[in-house]
Amino acid sequence: MDRTVCGAQNISRMCMVCGRDNPWSLKARFYELADGELLGVFDPLDEHQSYPGRLHGGISSAMLDETIGRAINVLDPGTWGVTVELNVRFRKPVPIDRPARAISRITKDAKRLFEGSGEIVLDDGTIAVEATGRYLKLPIDQIADADFSAEWFADDREHPDAVDL
Repeated sequence: MDRTVCGAQNISRMCMVCGRDNPWSLKARFYELADGELLGVFDPLDEHQSYPGRLHGGISSAMLDETIGRAINVLDPGTWGVTVELNVRFRKPVPIDRPARAISRITKDAKRLFEGSGEIVLDDGTIAVEATGRYLKLPIDQIADADFSAEWFADDREHPDAVDL
């Protein structure tokens, strides 16, 4: 299914998932889609594997946690979330020889908490890993001690106009 990309979300300097300057980061990119969902993409390295050729489950979990937690920004760009609970189910191996794609959406948005779901989708459209999560809404000054404006900035890498999922 072809989906329109509305724009790219910000990335940070040192985040484990999206950190531009973190040598161990996944260097993930996040695209807001016209249907209100969020797509996260990264290129696995050999260092991200568990068994040969397969993405480590912890990396899959981290990618889904980040993608679901960021999905609230599609609806409310000023909202920040802290993970309260993440449930992950592994259905199929995720290969490391091609980009990994996670898609997520918000399923419940309340005053203090939001919930979401997401999947890592293989090239043939099947779901390899799925997750649900709950997140606490907090202002950024209660999450980060430092000046976060220096840490959070636009992703200047080119992004597609549409994606096929």
